Amino acid sequence: MFANRYGIRTFIAFTHDFIAVAVAWWLAYLCRFNFEIPEVSVIFLLQTLPWIVLIQGGAFLWFGLYRGLWRYASLPDLKRIVVAVAVGSVAVTLMLWLFGLLRNVPGAVIMLAPLLLLLIMGGSRLIYRAWKERRLYSLESYEAKLVLILGAGSTAVNLVKALTGSREWHVVGMLDDDPRKLGTRLQGVRVRGTIRELPQWVQKLNVGHVIIAIPSVSRRIHRQALEMCSEIGVKAMTVPSYADLISGKTTVSQIREIQLDDLLGRAPVVLDDDGLHDLLTGKVILVTGAGGSIGSELCRQLVSYEPKRIVFVELSEFSLYTIQEEFLARYPAMNMSFVIGDIKDRARMTQLFTQFHPTAVFHAAAYKHVPLMEQENACQAILNNVLGTYVLAQVAINFAVDKFVLISTDKAVNPVSVMGASKRLAEMVCQALQQSISKHVNADRDHPARQTCFVMVRFGNVLGSTGSVIPKFREQIAKGGPITITHPDMTRYFMSIPEAAQLVLQAGLMGGTQGGGEIFVLDMGDPVRIVDLANDLIHLSGLAEGDIRIEFTGLRPGEKIHEELLATSESTLPTPHQKLRIAQACQVDEQWLSELAAWLDKVTVLSDQEVRVELIKWVPEYTHKEVGL
Repeated sequence: MFANRYGIRTFIAFTHDFIAVAVAWWLAYLCRFNFEIPEVSVIFLLQTLPWIVLIQGGAFLWFGLYRGLWRYASLPDLKRIVVAVAVGSVAVTLMLWLFGLLRNVPGAVIMLAPLLLLLIMGGSRLIYRAWKERRLYSLESYEAKLVLILGAGSTAVNLVKALTGSREWHVVGMLDDDPRKLGTRLQGVRVRGTIRELPQWVQKLNVGHVIIAIPSVSRRIHRQALEMCSEIGVKAMTVPSYADLISGKTTVSQIREIQLDDLLGRAPVVLDDDGLHDLLTGKVILVTGAGGSIGSELCRQLVSYEPKRIVFVELSEFSLYTIQEEFLARYPAMNMSFVIGDIKDRARMTQLFTQFHPTAVFHAAAYKHVPLMEQENACQAILNNVLGTYVLAQVAINFAVDKFVLISTDKAVNPVSVMGASKRLAEMVCQALQQSISKHVNADRDHPARQTCFVMVRFGNVLGSTGSVIPKFREQIAKGGPITITHPDMTRYFMSIPEAAQLVLQAGLMGGTQGGGEIFVLDMGDPVRIVDLANDLIHLSGLAEGDIRIEFTGLRPGEKIHEELLATSESTLPTPHQKLRIAQACQVDEQWLSELAAWLDKVTVLSDQEVRVELIKWVPEYTHKEVGL
């Protein structure tokens, strides 16, 4: 009956503990009398032992010692055994005292019996667990992947703990550059050598995978490990970032492949969450270009601040459908509106602002592909990037939007392309509108009204964004090469999509401290050589540099070898945020804006060459070899 109720394993465990009680008391008597127990004591023990076993067994059941399996015996199980044995021993002592039998039991036996019982019960469980895990490993070791861990710090130790008993991974060693750790064992795993010795240990131990378990490691170490792994034909992986581990978003056991973001080695963005909640929580936020890389990531970041509604504005039907499917699945409780609209269409924009009354606008809609906008599409770049910004900004002013954030680019600095010049013009439009607002507010101080604050944010290339080199390089690698690069010395500034979106939000919050119209320049870190980026992607694909050929095709129209974040005539001012500075750009006025508006009305009839010539007038920093500059 007992076996049917609790299971055969529980019955066996319970029987084992009953026997352990008897053995413990017998051994206690043997120890007390130097293994020569007097006959009278033997008789007394045999008479009282059944009662002792029943009382102690009742304590075992009361404290739930048989709810778990011995294979998973752990510290909490040991604690329960200690309590059960202690309570049972006290109960046995009270029983002997009540029946006047306590004087017949030596004090040493009363003290030794519980200690011996603890040793037998705890030891049996731990021995069984060790045997079971060793047996399981011996059966499944052929399926587990042998892995070396780079690093021997707290993260690496926690990773070893997490992988203990894993059927997928078997850790055979750690590598660390700290000489004090070499040769030591952490969680049973030996620190075998330094990171530089990775190739020889991979070969010696026949390892197929390497995990970098140093979340704060520099990109140099990531790249070095990646290069070594690709050269010796093993897979490099890593643990989540330090910021994600601290925030609780992920755990150390969520191993993943190394990504380009890891090789950038950029520090996590620190946001003013309180300020952003004031700006966004409970408000209606409108995002243009919401189906694009930056626009969609902005919307993902916005969700955490619980706005009243997010309005997704997108011209591409397919992009809007794709983002709608994602957000409806991931955030079903969020109020969202997905609308198709052209930012150049004043009537449609007015209709949307009348319907939703947004408090803040994040303007990410733009044509951004440099060569495509340079040839056959120059006038479209001006119409979409400049006229579209002008129309949208005017509508925002009419509806007293609090913040209007324009997403700009480093290509707007000393532009040599139509796309870059169009983005600089969009910045200047916002600056002129801000001056016009400030002028009218100052002129009518007796009747102050809500005014729109314009904020512009400049940053460089975003890893993996639509139209960037990353998808192109990956496609070329998948085909076996070659990878095509325009110039061997070409460099670009890069950041991840989430980092760019976070800094846009932070800049939107800080805008207005200088009266509005600020151009925020993001700290892009050091420029990255495109050749190095291509080699990183080759390594990430598990190949060596020689496996994929790189071809240099020459600069395309409108391209620079090196991008800049500031024009020659510009300087910057610091801000409270270490990754944001304010560019001191040349200013334009209402008269300039009126003349520009008149020019925009006739852009559609201009050829590409005529657009480039006209741009020299509107953007003094613009230069282009085809117009003699």
